[in-house]
Amino acid sequence: MKKINIAWCTVFLLCENQAFGAEAGMPQLNPEFWAAQIFWLILIFAGLYLTIWKIFLPKITYSIESRKSKMVSDLSEAQKLKENAEKKLKEYEKIIEDAKKEAKKIIQDSNKVLELDLEKKKKEFSNEVEKEILIAEKEIVNLRKSSVQNINKIATEISEEIIKQIIDSEVNKSNVAAIVNDVSKKELEKSL
Repeated sequence: MKKINIAWCTVFLLCENQAFGAEAGMPQLNPEFWAAQIFWLILIFAGLYLTIWKIFLPKITYSIESRKSKMVSDLSEAQKLKENAEKKLKEYEKIIEDAKKEAKKIIQDSNKVLELDLEKKKKEFSNEVEKEILIAEKEIVNLRKSSVQNINKIATEISEEIIKQIIDSEVNKSNVAAIVNDVSKKELEKSL
């Protein structure tokens, strides 16, 4: 880097006359006009600097600051909304969980009540069926006794008529009834 600077200085010193161009007629390069040029350069750039510093820079700074503050407020509001939404979501999940627990409890209670009611109905039904069976058995026994008696009576009457028609005389009704009763008792004992 030092070699390049030394080279530039050497070139500048060798071409000093040509670099200033005073003899060539370029007044910008004439050293006697440099003071005026520097004055106007400083004045123009100072005015430009002050204009930018006092007029444009505050507007740009205000715009940047307002955008920054708006972004910060928007971010804080978004954070608050997010926290609020998370809080509402937790409340909603808790409500759902409580509702599920309550529904489960209601179902379990209902199942217990239904099971107890079903058991009660089964017992009542079984008792009713047993009562009906006992009544039916009694009726069957009574019907059997009465039917045996009716059958014996009918059999006695028919037997009397048959014997009367075969032998063409009157028969002893008590003898025929005793014979029919003995035969029916033997048949009943066989069937039981």
